Amino acid sequence: MGNTLDWLLDPLRYDFFVRALVVGMLLGVTCGAIGCFVVLRGMAFIGDALAHAILPGVVIAYLLGLSVVGGAVIAGVLTALLISAISRTEQVREDAAIGIVFTGAFSLGIVLISRKQGYMRDLSHFLFGNILGIAPGDLLVTAGIALVVLACLTLWYRELLVSSFDPSHARAIGLRLGPLHLGLTTLLALTVVSGIQAVGVVLVAALLVTPAATARLLTERLPVMIGLAAALGSGAAVIGLYASYYIAIASGGAVVLTSTLLFGLVLLLAPQRGVVARWRATRLYNR
Repeated sequence: MGNTLDWLLDPLRYDFFVRALVVGMLLGVTCGAIGCFVVLRGMAFIGDALAHAILPGVVIAYLLGLSVVGGAVIAGVLTALLISAISRTEQVREDAAIGIVFTGAFSLGIVLISRKQGYMRDLSHFLFGNILGIAPGDLLVTAGIALVVLACLTLWYRELLVSSFDPSHARAIGLRLGPLHLGLTTLLALTVVSGIQAVGVVLVAALLVTPAATARLLTERLPVMIGLAAALGSGAAVIGLYASYYIAIASGGAVVLTSTLLFGLVLLLAPQRGVVARWRATRLYNR
């Protein structure tokens, strides 16, 4: 018992590890909650696009000596507005609009950072994450974004529930799906901004999709799915950070890999939708 307690408490001696744990858990809850709507509405590609499209905002803010997080927020919101504006013209499908905007924005970011000597040294943590380097100010930003996102999801829960499962019924009862979709995309952009500080542009999309997809295998009820996704996301952050501390691996990658392993276990062992359960049901049916 003593050795186990020492194993758990030893990393907590370091302030940077404690901040990383808090940020990881906040991010797990936020990504898990909004990720459920991302999965149900087939918006996984938007999450990945936003993660890449905020790069020019990050670079411009860095080059001007301004807040990098502020630049990311502005770029994320502008990207969400631009995707919505292009797709609402009805001349271009939304998936095409997403691909055009995110590839163009990401390329612009690459061009901008190529003009700055040593850009990989200074900006690489925005590509690959640096959760152990989270500053107290970054912790406050992450907490603020989590509060805003969770509050809005709570406020719009009924509308999001109806529009996610039955868009036709949502239109029939008078819900404005365009503004609702734009609002959700904007919240998604804010969540991505908070995530890039921890796991980077490359991996943040995984935190939005994987815990929610794992929870979807375990339940049909949205409130339970949201709770499970938040718990799975936070749990992956804690396990991944402890793993990175004790076996000296990249912390952001460890968090995402833990989440992926949890998905694999649930995919195999879920009581009704798991591979093993479905195989057994097929055997019984064929007897």
